[in-house]
Amino acid sequence: MAFILTFLGKGGTGRTTLALAAAHKFAASGQRVLLMSQDAGPALENLMGQSIEGKSQKIAPNLQVMNLRSAQLLEESWDEVKKQEAQYLKTPFFKEVYGQELGVLPGMDPALALNAVREQDASGQYDVILYDGDGYQSTLRMFGMPEILSWYARRFQKVFSESDLGRSISPFIQPIASSVLNVDWSGDLMSSQPANQAKSILEQGKEAIANPQRVMAYLVTTERSEAIATARYLWGAAQQVGLSVGGVLVNQSSDASSVGESFSPIAATAVPHQEESNWADLADALPDFRQAVPPAPISLDLQARQVRLFLPGFTKQQVKLTQYGPEVTIEAGDQRRNIFLPSELRGRAVAGAKFQDGYLIITFA
Repeated sequence: MAFILTFLGKGGTGRTTLALAAAHKFAASGQRVLLMSQDAGPALENLMGQSIEGKSQKIAPNLQVMNLRSAQLLEESWDEVKKQEAQYLKTPFFKEVYGQELGVLPGMDPALALNAVREQDASGQYDVILYDGDGYQSTLRMFGMPEILSWYARRFQKVFSESDLGRSISPFIQPIASSVLNVDWSGDLMSSQPANQAKSILEQGKEAIANPQRVMAYLVTTERSEAIATARYLWGAAQQVGLSVGGVLVNQSSDASSVGESFSPIAATAVPHQEESNWADLADALPDFRQAVPPAPISLDLQARQVRLFLPGFTKQQVKLTQYGPEVTIEAGDQRRNIFLPSELRGRAVAGAKFQDGYLIITFA
């Protein structure tokens, strides 16, 4: 399993430059590195002085680069869909539709990119994977997708099974499914082999995102106030999707102390101005990303009946809290997080919530 690292920050702060420098830093230490870019612009190609195709290509010892093209990823995914269809359906009906004919629907880019990262991670060919996306909401939606999709799967399964429609047709689902599909269908419809495989992938994704030893983000800013404000907002938004933020890189700066005050308790590292072609000096200015110890996005105090969420960059007025059964939903900024409460807190109503030292502390009755 690879260590997956991404960078968040306002456009123009040098995210792509620092991602490439980090790739060189890891590669120089002997680790096998893949830099995956989904930036539609030419920034990375200009930095390297060469074009990047859809497949990975070697640009330095231990360093491969891949440019993710959504249309190509969709075509490859469509071929896999047709293979699965041929396996489970007696009469496949997608076989006459070709991937080249498909257009990428809005919002699919993060899903395609996440699946590409997952496949490269599962290949076992790399020790480090750096993802260079837009560094903003699209990147956050990508890393938050396992949690979001698992919530939809959990809720819709529950809604369907408890609905009048679900109870009415459940006695007929298994025989109909067995007659239509070339499988021996035992158990309920939601426990089919494809569904279980999808659930397993989502759970693995959630575990990886929640583990800073597996997946981590670093903020990138300059000394400009708007860049700092954007980085702080993205810091809080990353916590909402469960993505750990290990530190902040203050680009083109000789002293990070003043900016670092806005990002306590994570460390701020100054990255002095360097010629972009001088990757060795730029890489030396970067921190040891693997040694970062980020604050936990969520923690529980069962004795005090409290859930603590680290939400820097937000105020109490920007947060909406709702409770539904065993789950609590926190909306902050453009992100929504669903917390499945432990058994000790289920059935207890929210008694209050407050902000303290960057934490949203929810107390239950």
